[in-house]
Amino acid sequence: MLRAANHGELDDGQKHSAKTIPTISRKCRMRLESITATAYERAVQWYQLYILEIILRQKPLKPSKDGRHIPLYIGRDHALIDERRGHPYVSNTIRTSRYTLIDFLPKQIIFQFTRLANFYFLCVGIPQAIPGLSTTGSYTTILPLLFFVLLTIIKEGYDDFKRHRLDNLENANGTRVLKPVSPDVGSVLPSRHWFAGRFGTEKPTVDIESWSDETDEQYGWRKVKWQDVQVGDVVKLARDEAVPADLILLNATGENGLAYIDTMDLDGETNLKSKESLPDFKGCHSVAGLRACEAEFVLEDPNPDLYRFDGRVTIHGRTLPLTSNEVVYRGSTLRNTACAIGIVINTGEECKIRLNANQHPSAKKPALEKIANKIVITLALYVIILTVGCSMGYIIWRGSTEKYSWYISEATVEFKQIIIGYAIMFNNVIPLALYVTLEITRIGQMLMLNNDVEMYDEATDTPARCNTNTILENLGQVNYIFSDKTGTLTENVMKFRKMSIAGTSWLHEADIQSEDAVVPTTPGLTVPTGLALPRTSKEVASVIHEDIELYPLSSPSSVFTPQAERRSSSQWRSSARPDHSQPDVTTADLLEYIRSRPASHFARRAKDYILCMALCHTCLPEISDEKVDFQASSPDELALVRAAHELGYLVTDRTSQTVTLRIDVGDGSPRTEVYRILDVIEFSSKRKRMSIVVRYPDDRICIICKGADSMILPRLKLAHLAMQKATEVRKSVDVERELLRRSEQLEVRNSFGGRPSLTLRRNIAGNRNSLGPDQLVTTADKPDITRSRSAEGFRTRRSEDKPRPSLGIRTTSLDVTKTLSKISPVTPKPVFDKFSFLDDSSILDESVIFTRCFKHLDDFATEGLRTLLFARKFIPASEYESWKKIYNDATTSLVNRQDMIEAAGELIEQSFDLVGATAIEDKLQVGVPETIDKLRRANIKIWMLTGDKRETAINIAHSARICRPGSDIFILDSTKSSLQTQMDGISEEIAMGCTHSVVVIDGQTLQAIEQSVQLTSLFYTLIPLIDSVICCRASPAQKSTIVKVIRQRVPSALTLAIGDGANDLAMISASHVGVGISGKEGLQAARVADYAIAQFRFLQRLLLVHGRWNYVRTAKFILATFWKEMYFYLPTAMYQRYNGYSGTSLFENWSLTVFNTLFTSLCVICLGIWEQDLSAETLLAIPELYVHGQRDRELNIPRFVRWMAGAAAEGVLVWLAAWAAYNVYGQPRDDGLFAFGDLVFTVGVLWINWKIFIIETHHKTAIVLGAFGLTIAGWWAWNAFLAGVYAPQPSPYPARDGFTDTFGQDPLWWLTLVIVVVALIVVEMVYKAAKRRMVIAGLWKWPPWKQNNVDDSLEEWGLEVWQELEKDPVTRERIRRECMEEEEVDDGTRDSIERVDVAHAL
Repeated sequence: MLRAANHGELDDGQKHSAKTIPTISRKCRMRLESITATAYERAVQWYQLYILEIILRQKPLKPSKDGRHIPLYIGRDHALIDERRGHPYVSNTIRTSRYTLIDFLPKQIIFQFTRLANFYFLCVGIPQAIPGLSTTGSYTTILPLLFFVLLTIIKEGYDDFKRHRLDNLENANGTRVLKPVSPDVGSVLPSRHWFAGRFGTEKPTVDIESWSDETDEQYGWRKVKWQDVQVGDVVKLARDEAVPADLILLNATGENGLAYIDTMDLDGETNLKSKESLPDFKGCHSVAGLRACEAEFVLEDPNPDLYRFDGRVTIHGRTLPLTSNEVVYRGSTLRNTACAIGIVINTGEECKIRLNANQHPSAKKPALEKIANKIVITLALYVIILTVGCSMGYIIWRGSTEKYSWYISEATVEFKQIIIGYAIMFNNVIPLALYVTLEITRIGQMLMLNNDVEMYDEATDTPARCNTNTILENLGQVNYIFSDKTGTLTENVMKFRKMSIAGTSWLHEADIQSEDAVVPTTPGLTVPTGLALPRTSKEVASVIHEDIELYPLSSPSSVFTPQAERRSSSQWRSSARPDHSQPDVTTADLLEYIRSRPASHFARRAKDYILCMALCHTCLPEISDEKVDFQASSPDELALVRAAHELGYLVTDRTSQTVTLRIDVGDGSPRTEVYRILDVIEFSSKRKRMSIVVRYPDDRICIICKGADSMILPRLKLAHLAMQKATEVRKSVDVERELLRRSEQLEVRNSFGGRPSLTLRRNIAGNRNSLGPDQLVTTADKPDITRSRSAEGFRTRRSEDKPRPSLGIRTTSLDVTKTLSKISPVTPKPVFDKFSFLDDSSILDESVIFTRCFKHLDDFATEGLRTLLFARKFIPASEYESWKKIYNDATTSLVNRQDMIEAAGELIEQSFDLVGATAIEDKLQVGVPETIDKLRRANIKIWMLTGDKRETAINIAHSARICRPGSDIFILDSTKSSLQTQMDGISEEIAMGCTHSVVVIDGQTLQAIEQSVQLTSLFYTLIPLIDSVICCRASPAQKSTIVKVIRQRVPSALTLAIGDGANDLAMISASHVGVGISGKEGLQAARVADYAIAQFRFLQRLLLVHGRWNYVRTAKFILATFWKEMYFYLPTAMYQRYNGYSGTSLFENWSLTVFNTLFTSLCVICLGIWEQDLSAETLLAIPELYVHGQRDRELNIPRFVRWMAGAAAEGVLVWLAAWAAYNVYGQPRDDGLFAFGDLVFTVGVLWINWKIFIIETHHKTAIVLGAFGLTIAGWWAWNAFLAGVYAPQPSPYPARDGFTDTFGQDPLWWLTLVIVVVALIVVEMVYKAAKRRMVIAGLWKWPPWKQNNVDDSLEEWGLEVWQELEKDPVTRERIRRECMEEEEVDDGTRDSIERVDVAHAL
């Protein structure tokens, strides 16, 4: 009402103004964006037309008239011609490097001199080289500049040469190609590869010794390098071999001619794809068959679309269509198939994977260079003003003094020479040494990063590696992380983890127990299955800050058992919810129960459940060395079949007609059973389920179905009851979640809306220098919730599109059937039978089973597990025979076959009995959830871009904590309602307030958005407001486009892309910072990326520690370098008044030449390499401190101005003090220019090194102190050297014997030196101490008008506070514990800081 009243008080003019100003602003912004976009498009068009097409003759290729024609003819003795070019098809050589020998120098010269500082020095160096203009030498700028640029070019060339070497490794991989048998086939030396594609002069390099066994008199399989494979070649692949080029499959040895292809490196999908050759190629399994086959392929031109392929083949006079089902792309791997044969259709840069890559990206620039460029422009203006001022001073002096002085009246200097001379004199205010020493510091930073043992992976013997050291400081300013899923976050290993049978939940950890010894069960109170019990985890106990323990909601059937009484055998913890209680019984207990009570009702249901797991799949067993393993097209199926094996149901044989099981549950009566497979209704993305019809050994016919719960529930016999129970559970959970959500919104938040790592408050009332309530409290003491909704109002779950019950809080599972009363410490503890809950009659009640099963499903999903439901029913023989006719008609139909098969499946997939639910863990890499948790608290938005399906992506997002327990999940789906309506709904929800928002979008929807200008603008306006984005079914090109658009739409943000496979190359190259996982399969990404690490978990140290350090080092280095130059050259400018503005330097030339090289280089180099403003433990424990770099706090224009003002003031004070000492207060023994200039020079050397080495460097190592001593000693040695080597002749700088005999023996010279240096040190130290105390007390306000809150968030505190806290041993120890990832913490809680007198610490 107050808001409405206030609005009512506005007059019409105010209302009109309030509405008009934002409207005008928005229109102006949109107009400006439109003009900018139009100008950019026009520039691109002109570049394309005049530069590429006219000058470089690089015209775009026209499409083929009728596609590319590729004959299957193995007797061909010449390369096939590409009609678009008129030359042979491109070679199969790929290049991920940035340059070639031809364009390296031109590109690098353009790149180097588009850097503002280099261009500035070039403009200064050219006139300086003209004789008679410079007072400081002719080549003192141009030669060092060229030398520095040459070094930079050589370094860039070496980095690119390393990429060339890695490219050569891939190009040199071997594959088998059908070649003529000829003794001289390999005698021709290959020509240079870069001419091969255009001129076709290269001969294949063939290994004569590598014939395979299968040959005939004229042709055989030879092993050649990938780079020598040509379009039209016939290639033979063996199992687990990588595909060297895009192929049309001709033959495969799999069952029914299938080949199973792993496309994980291509599109990120983990399921194997089945590819099938056309039946007309069935004779192509041998050399003779290939020779006899006459076929011509007509195919589409190369394009980046991975999911569509158009073509046709004419074989023996018949023309047949070709689709993506017959094509195998480069980047794939042959799996579960002994052999496959294909014909090459695309090679090299025309392969799909390369067309999706960001080919030959330009060199990356550091983000700090933008600020450095502004500083250079500012200092260039300062140099111009100083030059013009001194030049005008000469004009004034000439009129007032020179024309009246007879001895110089004829020595007038032209104005242009004066102004050019001053410009050259003061050009070192922008020091060339900055960029020379900056390259040195970056090399040092690179070595420090490469040698960090904390980022060394012992398992793979892989250290961290920096491939691009020019952007090291970018690591400290990242705002967005774009991560691949498979191989980057996950290990692509599925483990069966939980099951729900008859409303009871069981944990499966046979794989963990096989690695670690099981802890003996603690005697005492035993709890029924599913009871929520807190547990601890070595992996996550000490680093979780959000997932916290809640007391259970009161329930008549739920209590917590005291922790000391819980079973300790369970070792598995959910990575998504490490605090989440786990079932207290395992599948080992289940087998024990089956053995002890085999005839009980629950035992029969459990055996039926395991039997369904063992039968409903398409896995093929393999026996090797008496060990059984399985070939599977899906890692989920593999996990289920292996779990069935571990539970006693081993699949020993499977054909297209039978499944043979060896059943041994440990009861001493193993047996073998054979089940006949009648039909298999396969899984599809539309059906979301798979069914198998089998005939039992007792001749009963049964259909077993597994699939998403949204597909199974409506097909149950009691579907109405099941849906009713699901609705009831959902409503109750929604109420609980809304209450918890509201409480979460009241929690303390930091400056960017996240939960703080520590709650540490200032106690101003009691003591300005104390922090209260004198505790460091972790956020593990705060509640969390789960709240998910899509843009259309339904809540998302991992395996369905419809609502599903869920539990977002920590309570007991509702499979507990008996109420346990709380036991006081003095009450005797009764001992219960651990299986007593299975005797309860509720396990016979379908209504109760449904309720509990739905709760288990939600528990599984919120823990990031992939869920499935199993159902079955027995079918009368007559009913099956009737259905079989319909199904046969569908499978043999030539029209709409797939639709008819699905319709036939609908007829029989009805009236199921619920068997149970499964939960499969997609195993994450070690430390992934903790790393993402820390990166999010560092104000980094994390996106997951994957080619996998939506349900899998959301599932992993929960496991990896990209989705938090309290996240609002919004799904954008082009197949639902209007995308604009969906995005408007998301905007409204965010405006209403949500703690963490996640948008899920698929590649198809993203493509629909990109086709509309309005939707694109709306989407990328919405995206910056979102905390995390999950993009599924995204092609590599789409991943790259997303990164590029974010760079354009949010120009102030720094992006980082991380991946491990070839499908991530484009994304990595398009981002500001690219990181490759170089562990098991990451070499492709690692060679293109700027940085390579072995595990995702090392990313937190790479960014939070090395990123912060390198940003601070580089920023301090830049500030200190500009500061010392500003300070040092100001006395020279002031001296011009006393030499008639002649341009005479205050300092001796040789000393001036080596000033930056010998006497002020080590201070900034050591600062740039070894500085650590905070310890690694603090930076890892308090990730919020990472915003220091994101907000440009270390280097910005206000901070630069303050430093320059300080330098100017210090320079003026030094000049005035030295001038006063020599001209007012004393009579020097040597009043020459050299003695006076050497005094000012010495003060400068001492003060610069003291300030940078001692005051500004926080982390003072022995190297730093040694460099300080060496520099000071070197300066005195230099003075003695000058006194001895200078010739005894008249000179403006009579250095001969000056330091040893004249001014060096003058007490006034030394007294002035000491007083001035000590005064500078005292003033600086007093200022630093006062500021430090005010910052600690919360009194420091900069800018003064800023409203500071004494209880600001951790990241808002001054650096001085944290540096003081690090000195306190108690605080330091707790920070150390906070960052430890392997520490075991009792009771599932984190170590907290007890009451501490922080005033004493500070």
